[in-house]
Amino acid sequence: MNVLFLTGEAVPFVKTGGLADVAGALPKELVKKGVDIRVVLPLYKSIDQKYKEKMEKITEFYVDLDWKHQYAGVYQLKWDKVIFYFIDNLEYFDRDDSYGYDDDAERFIFFSKAATLLGKEINFKPDIIHSNDWHTAMVNVFVNDFRKGDAFFDDVRTLFTIHNLKYQGVFDSEYLRLAGLSGSYFNENDLKYYEAINFMKGGIVHASFVNTVSENYAREIQYPFYGEGLDGVIRKYSDKLVGIVNGIDFDVWDPETDALLAENYGMDSLEKKKANKLALQKMYGLPQREDVPLIGICSRLTEMKGLDLVRYILDELLQEDIQFVVLGTGDYTYEEMFKYFEWKYPDKLAARIYYSADESHLIYAGSDLYLMPSISEPCGISQLIAMRYGSLPIVREAGGLKNTVTAYNEYTGEGTGFSFANINAHELLFCIKNAINLYNNDKETFKGLMKNAMSQKNDWEMSGEKYLELYNDIKAK
Repeated sequence: MNVLFLTGEAVPFVKTGGLADVAGALPKELVKKGVDIRVVLPLYKSIDQKYKEKMEKITEFYVDLDWKHQYAGVYQLKWDKVIFYFIDNLEYFDRDDSYGYDDDAERFIFFSKAATLLGKEINFKPDIIHSNDWHTAMVNVFVNDFRKGDAFFDDVRTLFTIHNLKYQGVFDSEYLRLAGLSGSYFNENDLKYYEAINFMKGGIVHASFVNTVSENYAREIQYPFYGEGLDGVIRKYSDKLVGIVNGIDFDVWDPETDALLAENYGMDSLEKKKANKLALQKMYGLPQREDVPLIGICSRLTEMKGLDLVRYILDELLQEDIQFVVLGTGDYTYEEMFKYFEWKYPDKLAARIYYSADESHLIYAGSDLYLMPSISEPCGISQLIAMRYGSLPIVREAGGLKNTVTAYNEYTGEGTGFSFANINAHELLFCIKNAINLYNNDKETFKGLMKNAMSQKNDWEMSGEKYLELYNDIKAK
């Protein structure tokens, strides 16, 4: 099985969101299962020099974009037994950030076209080209377009993974010409989206198969509330849509070996977890107390993360004897909200408005409860990490959160966290209070839930098996 895996980002080279974690971990798992999977991403300026020094240039070729004849250098690096290819073009990728530029359409049309042609240039015939999110969605269009005149693509099949439907790559229809595609693609059953073109729509329409990063999200996006304007298209192609939940890399996220913790611990040594709590409290300037329930958030601060619900009840919640730690950046309104409450309750809330991967490890290990009241959550990785570290997630039953967190059942003692169903601030408040009450009044049951959570098999092995099955299903026979 030969697979070309195309992504706009991948750990450890470049990361802006959860896609990078998947692109770093899933191929590593599939290599273990005997798949010859090779990952392709842009050679961004922001990639650390220590990686660039290990890369070897293997070829170069040119990509036609309308009247432009654009250079594409190909650099190779083997990392964690996975071969990575980096597409080099200084005009498009010698910039401080990965995305967010006025010419993003041109940049990712170039990358998608170069990545589609790459197999021919390096003599690697893929059975499957696996593209991810809007950055590489046009690959699915190119494969079908090239198939008309190039036998190389006759038996190449495509899988398109939607990590977040909210970001779709909607651009002016003029870019069709730049992509080298005929005007016939500008119709309602193809790339046309109002008076623009929509890369993600093209990915869904043209891919051999489509998947989302959880079973529940695959159902949700067929309805208007979660469909982000594409629910009709998704319903039309629902026969080629499945959900496969993400995993986490157990090599990276392991409380027994994690070098970033104050003290390592496991299911049989949970008393050592308290050392991380005290270290976290000290680092964030909170009173060092073992007995107080500590709630953590490590997240992008955006509306879809349910922070309006938090805003509505935070003053009331902070009347309780709790501590609250926030790490992340995002919309100004939420950054200011947390800074205000830190000023008002300096002994209860610590807000760190930046992102630090190292500090996030200590938050997962040092918190007792982990808050994710998301309005929409395609899969969510934080709740999986929190459970691995024995921090019980408090989640809204949305997307992958519903698939991965089992709500505490007071009658059976089962559960791996706490959940609420509706977009309702006081439902969230009561859910948090239930968790706090259990922490304060029934230590044994709470400890049992921690062990339940830590014993969950949320690594990539099972998900990798499902991707391999899907590859085999869609591979040309």
